[in-house]
Amino acid sequence: MKDISNIQPKKILACQLRQIGDVVLATPSFRLLKEKFPNAKLDVLTEKKCASVLENNPHINHVWTIDKNALKNPLKALKYYREIGKSDYDLIVDFQQLPRCKWVIRFSNAPVRLSFTPPWYNRHLYTHWSTPLNGYAAKCKAGVLRPLGIEWNGEPPEIFFTDEELKWAESFILSQGMEAYRFVTVDPSHRRITRKWPERHFAGLIKLIRTQHTNLKAFILYGPSELPVAKEVARLTGDGAVISDSMLSLREMAAVQSMAALHIGNCSSPRHFAVAVNTPTLTIHGATGFGWRFPSDEHVSLDKGLPCRSCNKNHCETRECLEEFYPEECIDEALRLIKIKLRSLEK
Repeated sequence: MKDISNIQPKKILACQLRQIGDVVLATPSFRLLKEKFPNAKLDVLTEKKCASVLENNPHINHVWTIDKNALKNPLKALKYYREIGKSDYDLIVDFQQLPRCKWVIRFSNAPVRLSFTPPWYNRHLYTHWSTPLNGYAAKCKAGVLRPLGIEWNGEPPEIFFTDEELKWAESFILSQGMEAYRFVTVDPSHRRITRKWPERHFAGLIKLIRTQHTNLKAFILYGPSELPVAKEVARLTGDGAVISDSMLSLREMAAVQSMAALHIGNCSSPRHFAVAVNTPTLTIHGATGFGWRFPSDEHVSLDKGLPCRSCNKNHCETRECLEEFYPEECIDEALRLIKIKLRSLEK
């Protein structure tokens, strides 16, 4: 393959369709691309449900969104993919090789089309590729950029807010009877049962934290169809648990997280949001491995340490790694992380 470490593209398209957390994890790569090519225009192709996390990102010039409901007509979809592909990109970076990304690439005449090592039947679509790296997920994504002479050097995910959004978060926190940095956010839901810590354990950990920080409250997060889980955690917690009457948008949730002392949750998108807004995280792992953890003492992943750890299965008869992983085994790390955040605010 031709050396592309010294190319000077004028227009770049980065393709990262889903999921929401993965789009957040791609933001370090967007920063690195813009730093490498400051005079280039950088556009991103993503799904509509993920686009809001890229708003106000100074490294991105334009976001193309795919609304699957609006593109159910195949001819309409192909016309849209052709419009994107024919937009004069001279560098396309595909982080996923999903069908919709590949349609855009088929319509493109970009001289450099870069991705991770593709299977043999996709190699005709790409001019260059890079062997995936192991480790933190954002590092793995940025590993695709190595042929461009770009290396990941610990850059975290990023979400950028307007002043108005931060003012809204301050007001909202007060309206819920909380104080900035005197609450923790809690994400107790997951669509996979093998990745979901039981509600009673979340409640138990919140109670243990409140024995040391009596004024600290727990703000329970929830998404579509997740309100029953949030309510059960609140019921078991009792005093100190807070649930908003209406579900927050992605950006509202992230803005609130930016003013929390700690985020506690399962291995899902809100943990990546917390990293992106510089809030410490404590994540409980069931079937997932630790490759989703940002490498920092302020971001902790805990599991039961069973021989079957990181099995990545969606079904399990016992779920021992979650059911028998108790709050008492997590409290020391939770208190340490809260202490780190509160000390940082005193400086």
